[in-house]
Amino acid sequence: MGSIIIALPKVENAKHISDILRRRGLETSVICTTASTVLSQVHQLDSGIVICGSRLSDMYYTQLAEYLPEYFEMLLLASAPVLETCPPDVVALPLPVRPGDLVGTVEMMLAQQERKLKKLKSAPKKRTEQEQNYINNAKWVLMERNHMTEKEAFRYIQKCSMDSGTNMVETAQMILLMICDM
Repeated sequence: MGSIIIALPKVENAKHISDILRRRGLETSVICTTASTVLSQVHQLDSGIVICGSRLSDMYYTQLAEYLPEYFEMLLLASAPVLETCPPDVVALPLPVRPGDLVGTVEMMLAQQERKLKKLKSAPKKRTEQEQNYINNAKWVLMERNHMTEKEAFRYIQKCSMDSGTNMVETAQMILLMICDM
């Protein structure tokens, strides 16, 4: 589960928000009063949400949002006039905030972030240049020796990979080794 950082200029307000979240089963990782503290904390955590007001002592929320890493989202608690100018990538709640709205929004953001991270982890990793070269060389050899088109050579490597239960790079390496041994 993602971390929750509360960044408000008054520590009492931040503790009050933290108490609301804790009563509903959501633990706050850090309470901060400055944006610089927030930025130092986010780089030590995996992912999460920064709950903040429109202005901290050293930075406005728009500046802080720009500096947040992609694995952190912002929940802005502000007055109606500030919310009208809020960028679309920042989730916002009007002040005074109702505890149910706050908790529901935080839970929704954490669930959405968890799905996004799970999707990123399950995405296939990108091949290195060397791995791609093995596949390209094996395709070239198949095209030259067996008079295949590039598409046919790729599908042949792919099918051999599936049949043998190895990945495409290993299959390409085996094809290249067999050709070299001949």
